[in-house]
Amino acid sequence: MTEPNYSELENQNAHLDKNKPYPLSGILVVDFTHVLSGPTCTRMLADAGARVIHIERKTGDDTRHMGPYIADGSSEYFRICNAGKESIALDLKDPKDHALAEKIIAKADVVVENFRPGVMKHLGFCPEEMVKKYPKLIFASISGFGQYGPWSKQAAYDTIIQAVSGLMDATGTPEGKPTRVGTSVSDVVAGIMGYSAIMTALVARDRTGKGTTVDVSMLDSTFSLMVQDLMLALGPHEVPHRIGNRHPDMYPFDTFDCKDQPIAICCGNDHLWSLLSNALGHPEWIEQADFKTNDLREQNWQKVKDAMQSVLKTKDAAEWDKILHEAGVPAGLVLNVDKTRRLDQIIARGMVKTLPDGNEVLGSPMKYSTWNSYGLQKDSPKLDENGDEIRKEFE
Repeated sequence: MTEPNYSELENQNAHLDKNKPYPLSGILVVDFTHVLSGPTCTRMLADAGARVIHIERKTGDDTRHMGPYIADGSSEYFRICNAGKESIALDLKDPKDHALAEKIIAKADVVVENFRPGVMKHLGFCPEEMVKKYPKLIFASISGFGQYGPWSKQAAYDTIIQAVSGLMDATGTPEGKPTRVGTSVSDVVAGIMGYSAIMTALVARDRTGKGTTVDVSMLDSTFSLMVQDLMLALGPHEVPHRIGNRHPDMYPFDTFDCKDQPIAICCGNDHLWSLLSNALGHPEWIEQADFKTNDLREQNWQKVKDAMQSVLKTKDAAEWDKILHEAGVPAGLVLNVDKTRRLDQIIARGMVKTLPDGNEVLGSPMKYSTWNSYGLQKDSPKLDENGDEIRKEFE
């Protein structure tokens, strides 16, 4: 399969102008994070132009030793999470290294860490004490269960949070078992929430001059995604159940089998249902007694699905995708991410970019008219790559 030329297509979009100023230019971030949730947050800060100094152990971030690996033997896991940062390796139990880390913190705007609660205090960098000592500092902690509460000291990984939050139980088919979402969504959403909270704190600091601690939990963050199921659990106090790919309150809003592969079709109102019925060659469905309204279609969803699939199975999904889009019906092919990354829409939006050394990384999903939307333009650092320069600067 032909590889897309990301650089050539990027140049066609003014939002991906690499020469625009960055919105967080001049902000210094001290990054004590590791693995995925914390590094996601600090990578987003780097994408917005902040200077991010990644303080690593002498052996490096755990993900430096995790696959997948690229041709030069380096970890793509580490690269995806740490592109655009600087690296210095310190032993925080060594008095000299500890003192250097605090000198960097003293000049920083933001500190981010994602150790288990209590670890930073044990290392001599208690978040509350650091904010008292440096009143304009924003000290953000991302953890599995938060800095307080009866579960705060428990270890957490993404799969554990997906299980406990209700997300795993909500994912899959009614006859199947609870299923992990196919990406580390709990880690990533906690990183995004961390970024959002830090940005809020920076705006508040500009108004008040006050820094703050920030406490973001993977469980809180993932639980906040459960909006659809919570409508049942918190409203009529009903117990939600897995329903596969269909929407609980609208139909057709599901995936459907075509001749070759599935397609997603979503009709959120009666007008779209009429467009779909005509596009599928069955205008009589518009006034059919058990299909006429959304409530009736939702009640009779299996009958609706069977009727639609009997038509959809006559053509390939790509043919139906074209027909439905031309008819104004929301639809989309079910793709593997290796195909998604090659879509002209993904490329035009700069969601995959090629760094100067030729490696590809994620782009930034946030676009600005005034500020740089391209994001970071340098690869992830080698371990302690910037150590000598940072020591000279801060010692």
